[in-house]
Amino acid sequence: METKSIKIIGAGLAGCEAAWQAAEMGVKVTLCEMKPKKFTPAHSSENFCELVCSNSFRSNQITNAVGLLKEELDIFGSLIMKSAHLSQVPAGAALAVDRDKFSSYVTEKIKNHPNITLICDEITSTNENEITVIATGPLTSDAFSKYIGELIGDDQLHFFDAAAPIVEASSIDMSKAFFASRYGKGEACYINCPMNEAEYSAFYEALVSAKEAELHDFDRDRQKELTVFEGCMPVEVMAKRGRETLLYGPLKPVGLPCPDTGKDAYAVVQLRQENLEKTAYNLVGFQTHLTFPEQKRVFSMIPGLENASFLRYGVMHRNTFINSPKVLGDSYQMKKNPNVFFAGQMTGVEGYLESCASGLVAGIAAASMALGRDIPVFPNVTAIGSLAMYVKNGGVSDFQPMNVNFGIIPMLDKKVKGGKAARNTALSERALEAARAFKETL
Repeated sequence: METKSIKIIGAGLAGCEAAWQAAEMGVKVTLCEMKPKKFTPAHSSENFCELVCSNSFRSNQITNAVGLLKEELDIFGSLIMKSAHLSQVPAGAALAVDRDKFSSYVTEKIKNHPNITLICDEITSTNENEITVIATGPLTSDAFSKYIGELIGDDQLHFFDAAAPIVEASSIDMSKAFFASRYGKGEACYINCPMNEAEYSAFYEALVSAKEAELHDFDRDRQKELTVFEGCMPVEVMAKRGRETLLYGPLKPVGLPCPDTGKDAYAVVQLRQENLEKTAYNLVGFQTHLTFPEQKRVFSMIPGLENASFLRYGVMHRNTFINSPKVLGDSYQMKKNPNVFFAGQMTGVEGYLESCASGLVAGIAAASMALGRDIPVFPNVTAIGSLAMYVKNGGVSDFQPMNVNFGIIPMLDKKVKGGKAARNTALSERALEAARAFKETL
């Protein structure tokens, strides 16, 4: 049987991973990306896989579901994970990357792969008879969004995503801040800005009363549909839920004792390294939709940031995802049109690595179809497979984006002694054994 080629639309995390997996299987791939001809309101780099919200890929620990996901992606030769490892910056027990080096590496590998052909232009429709992976991301252009709505025959759902500000490292007052990682795990690479109760109270009042930015023109018509995803909630929205909410969230002081007292502060703001040169740090958990002048005023109230130079202010933008349980079956494949696959945040997976995992599955599935093989279905005991299963089956009546977590992975057949950490370790060991065995069948 003659091998068919496949088309992938979108060169973000999901699209690039899908293209890489398919190309490595020997399938010819046409990868379509509208940059640099056209940019979304949140993107500025011509490189692929531009990281907008954060430079963190979260925990490396196997007792955390995203740590398990990393291990599984490595097993399947993930391009995204290889780039993340090569561009890693210190982040304690987490994996964070230099975002410029990360995207540059992915772009170079994609552009130089002999089985990948690039088309740099905006796509507004596609041939539904072609094997296609739609991975246009949460900021899909209006024209293609309209086409997708017609393709899936169902309403699209919208929510808004927010990015945190970044400050220049040299402008942080280290006489008030200190380096540490929570509970002393890993390298002491976070900058921590402690607050006493009076400082926190003043900051809180300023934050909840600060002026928010107006919606962009491309969002204004959908203002009534505004829904904030819990995993990327603007800090001012979180604060308005109650005075102590931040103390149990991004400003949690536990495990970060002040060097001068040896005791936990009332509140702590953490800043995470943004690049290898350690010249830029982002405010962890401070995604925001405040106006730029208000961000400068309010965030400068944080001890140590009184004279901070902001390299980038926080922004808020529209994200789009489909009601996947009504639309998609196994391996992110459309029920109504089996030639079409979806991948990335549009499917309802939330997070960089989750998007990468969906791209990996869709890319392998589309390539298998092109090669005339049965489409493989990842074991649901793996993190990769459990995400695909959630997208297929999760909450049809009120489907919401989901990060990877042990709650969506099937339980063990027997109880494990030693508490949550021991149970999660056992779940991870089972998943990795299944992933390695499944890899041998591809």
